[in-house]
Amino acid sequence: MILIINNHGQYNHRIHRTLRYLGIPSELVPNTTPLDEIISRDPVGLILGGGPSLERSGNCVEYIQELEIPILGTCLGHQLIAKAYGGEVATAEAESYARIEIEILDEDDIFRGLGPRMNVWASHRDEVRRLPLEFDVLARSSICNVEAMKHHEKPVYGIQFHPEVHHTENGHMVFENFHEVCSSLKGE
Repeated sequence: MILIINNHGQYNHRIHRTLRYLGIPSELVPNTTPLDEIISRDPVGLILGGGPSLERSGNCVEYIQELEIPILGTCLGHQLIAKAYGGEVATAEAESYARIEIEILDEDDIFRGLGPRMNVWASHRDEVRRLPLEFDVLARSSICNVEAMKHHEKPVYGIQFHPEVHHTENGHMVFENFHEVCSSLKGE
């Protein structure tokens, strides 16, 4: 089962619904869930949903730093991963909440079958301004240099956009690809 961490964003329930439609076992849990409870559920992966602010992110940084399972952060979750690994998050120069085209630089893992370009629905109030040292950029756009990133060695991914909304073309494939990463590491 994949645990979806609810960061109070308007689309967290859509992530859960999308995974359910795809037949991917999942559960939506509050971001205040204690780490030991997360561990006791033995998830195959974690999705850190979007939300209004870094200040309301509950225990997410602890999950990122302590769990040794695949993690996918969307929007705020992406930014929390960057912060947890020493990156920098700042207010975007071109604040927007709209459809944009991203350039996929590396199709491996979560973008398999989606490149080289993809139209997505993204929120750019805040964004990853400086990539953490242990990460590579997977995608960029004309308004943001880090639309997606991946840890060099761990299955930890961040994406600035929302694959769970219908405005993102083939967004469901991001979740299917992430589930495949989780399953292959768990031996399912």
